[in-house]
Amino acid sequence: MPKPSYCTACGAPIRWTVTEARKRLAVDIAPHPAGNTAVSRDGRGTWLSRRPTEELPLAPFEKLHRPHVATCRAQQEPEPELTRCLGLLTLSEARELEDGQES
Repeated sequence: MPKPSYCTACGAPIRWTVTEARKRLAVDIAPHPAGNTAVSRDGRGTWLSRRPTEELPLAPFEKLHRPHVATCRAQQEPEPELTRCLGLLTLSEARELEDGQES
């Protein structure tokens, strides 16, 4: 059994899968009933993922997972220090600067 992987941004455990388009996709390691990605293993032990459809619904050997990009805490809440280092402003900060210049 391979060692678990962890998200470099938030540290959460993830599972790397290969999509039908042969791209890598990180999914949360635990299945979730609200997930939109079907995950299974092939005969060689490779984790595969796909989007279930009406024509090809979830198979009995597949489990629903959520893509990690949708649940990653670091993606949802960028750290203020990082945006400050990059020279980025939030919209409210930009408006405050505009208001200060007009006075």
